[in-house]
Amino acid sequence: MSATQALHRGAMSIMHPPIHDVPTLLVVDDDQAIRTLLTQSLERHGYRVETASTSQEMDVALARHPVSLVLLDIMMPGEDGLSACRRIAGRGGPPIIFLSALGDEPDRIIGLEIGASYYLSKPCSAREILATVRAALRARDTQTAEPRHYRFLDWRVDFGARELIDGSGTLVDLTDGEFAVLRAFVRRPRRVLSRDALLEDARGADSEAYDRAIDVQVSRLRRKLRARDDQIIRTIRNEGYFFVPAVTRA
Repeated sequence: MSATQALHRGAMSIMHPPIHDVPTLLVVDDDQAIRTLLTQSLERHGYRVETASTSQEMDVALARHPVSLVLLDIMMPGEDGLSACRRIAGRGGPPIIFLSALGDEPDRIIGLEIGASYYLSKPCSAREILATVRAALRARDTQTAEPRHYRFLDWRVDFGARELIDGSGTLVDLTDGEFAVLRAFVRRPRRVLSRDALLEDARGADSEAYDRAIDVQVSRLRRKLRARDDQIIRTIRNEGYFFVPAVTRA
């Protein structure tokens, strides 16, 4: 089944009344048929939808008015979706859902590592896309409502600026993946978190089998926190990880 056929079948199978005060979604894909089907499907559910066929058009749309969520293809003429995602995430832009024909595990991991919140492989149904859009918007709303600044030991975390600062005031460089895992720990300290729980908190419920990716992120995060052994992040055998220090709102 092609990507457009999957979207069309899903769009015909789910109909709900429009919801109020919905955000604006931006669909970025060089395939006009996919842009049209996505727009029709999402608008049926009350969403406002803008479209772009290139990253340049995407930039124009983002500058024109507030966008709450971007659905982004990877293989596009000119700047590809990976580069565009890195730019958006780097400046604290709206959450991104990759919608790409590149569906192998390395492709998905790379997409999530550079800042996407979710990654869907074409072909996928309108139902799956709609569910992912709703999950991404719920996650965004939760992050917006929660406190911005937290402290543990001599460290300070700024969720809004996506910063980790040590006791001397030095900014510690974290990748998007490392910061996402740290945020999951800070939200739920002193509890055993399974790899699945960390994946859901840090990446979203669509992440499937990236246990090794979580292990790598935790290992890197330990080094940047300058923690020996299990001083800050403790490994609980066959269960997951435990964030040792108490966390307070700054």
